Amino acid sequence: MDKRIRVLVAKAGLDGHDRGAKVIAAALRDAGMEVIYTGLRQTPEMIVEAALQEDVDVIGISILSGAHMTILPKIKKLMDEKGLNDVLLTGGGIIPEEDIKALKKLGVGELFTPGARTTEIAEYIKTWRKKNPRI
Repeated sequence: MDKRIRVLVAKAGLDGHDRGAKVIAAALRDAGMEVIYTGLRQTPEMIVEAALQEDVDVIGISILSGAHMTILPKIKKLMDEKGLNDVLLTGGGIIPEEDIKALKKLGVGELFTPGARTTEIAEYIKTWRKKNPRI
């Protein structure tokens, strides 16, 4: 029996807008995933520590502050240092296409911009999980 996909949803940095993150968290729950929402103003260190403690399959970052080129690489670096090589780092927010390309080169997964359908996000995570099963 497959265990449910565990997703940590976090708001990184000083961004104080969490409506989108809460909508995504609810949609992922509705899609059958177990979701842990860490709340506002999380540091990269807090996010990675929570991911370790919660034994998640996916870290989803909601970022609207424009700090994505600082925060996402820092989270990815901490994940690599802590051995979270089998955990997907994904997210979304207002992120220019050229930055999305640069972040993907660093190992960040798909990044979703405003207007992305919640079903698309859930399907992406489920497909990633099937291709990357955790033992």
